[in-house]
Amino acid sequence: MVHSLLEALNVRVVGSGEKILVLAHGFGTDQSAWQRILPFFLRDYRVILYDLVCAGSVNPDYFDFRRYTTLDAYVDDLLHILDALGVDRCAYVGHSVSAMIGILAAIRRPELFTKLILIGASPRFLNDQDYHGGFEQAEIEKVFSAMEANYEAWVKGFAPLAVGADVPAAVREFSRTLFNMRPDISLFVSRQVFNSDLRGVLGLVKVPCCIIQTAKDVSVPTSVATYLKNHLGGRSTVQMLNIEGHLPHLSAPALLAHELRRALSR
Repeated sequence: MVHSLLEALNVRVVGSGEKILVLAHGFGTDQSAWQRILPFFLRDYRVILYDLVCAGSVNPDYFDFRRYTTLDAYVDDLLHILDALGVDRCAYVGHSVSAMIGILAAIRRPELFTKLILIGASPRFLNDQDYHGGFEQAEIEKVFSAMEANYEAWVKGFAPLAVGADVPAAVREFSRTLFNMRPDISLFVSRQVFNSDLRGVLGLVKVPCCIIQTAKDVSVPTSVATYLKNHLGGRSTVQMLNIEGHLPHLSAPALLAHELRRALSR
């Protein structure tokens, strides 16, 4: 089971350093999203890369709609990979949904993680009475309808918004990996992510966290970074990047790599 999972999720270990770094991608991308970040880490780290089971680079037959109803199944996958590779300590960088997967993994196995770096993380995307997640339920339902009606057209509209910055190569790259996803899987995962609420478990995280957030992100208001900092159980810091977009590893890789290195050295 474990070794076939490594194969199924395209697990790669690269680099020649002593310390171990996990790079976990967000919704709509795959591990290729890190390719411009990697060169900054290969000397000092052994870097573990893998694809989430919903990624377009993974055989869609592996996506079990009954199993992946909550993020816990993704946490199982991550912990399986680390155990199969014999990892007992690592730093973890998670983008978007993988930031939340990292949070849940660190609650389950705190001794495994030296630090979590959370890029564009959100414990809840929907607004609530005294919480600003950025979206109303009706807006989200519109998004789902658009995805269902014409997935290709939705991708064309959403990718530039998500990238935010005027970086055509990043828009092309995000469009490619989004479009690679099977539309029914993409919609299923979107529903799950947008309807999840992890606010109640943040206090259980005791691993030090660094929250990295861009100044303008269509998916995550800056107030969410402050919310995370105030509610995470361990020591946490917020690093605001003075750029736009939800995918800084695609749109501003050198800047993000610099911030990651800084966060890891603290």
